[in-house]
Amino acid sequence: MEMSAATVDILTPGHIVREGRFIKEAHSSSSLVRSRGESIVVDTSSRERREAILYSLGELGVDPADVGIVVSTHCHGDHTANDDLFENAEFIIHEGEGVRGDKTVMTGDLMEIAAEVVIVHTPGHSRGSISVFIESDRRYAIVGDAIPTEDNFRRMLPPGIHYDAETALQSIKRIGEFADIIVPGHYFPFSVKR
Repeated sequence: MEMSAATVDILTPGHIVREGRFIKEAHSSSSLVRSRGESIVVDTSSRERREAILYSLGELGVDPADVGIVVSTHCHGDHTANDDLFENAEFIIHEGEGVRGDKTVMTGDLMEIAAEVVIVHTPGHSRGSISVFIESDRRYAIVGDAIPTEDNFRRMLPPGIHYDAETALQSIKRIGEFADIIVPGHYFPFSVKR
């Protein structure tokens, strides 16, 4: 049986602590996707998760210097605080984020970055929110805050922070139509029941 070229590993799961409607603490998920020799990190989480990310990479036998691509699902600090760990990587964001610098800016709706790995524009939380869709043993979607928690998906609730609720719901539906496993921005991965 031929193995899929793409694999997905969680470097650190996301976490969020709320007090009423206020967010007290937030750390995004950080994931490693490997496809035919390409190592891709999706979101680098908050500074507090730095050691966990380094530990997980070490356990997986991946040197941060060998990561070729970092995808930022959006440019909020709890998703990008450890970008500096990946000094040799190409950084990809969507044009809707408005940030440029030395980053590669995705325009449009889709961008293939490796075999079986596609970036998909999933706006709602922010105008430039993107997700990474992976064809592997199952279909994975690493979605940042397009779906912050499993509850957002199960109840079809837009993220608490969004620029447009209807756009956010359309992105949630699009992700759900593709994925078997969703890696949300601030929770553990979960299965999509069909």
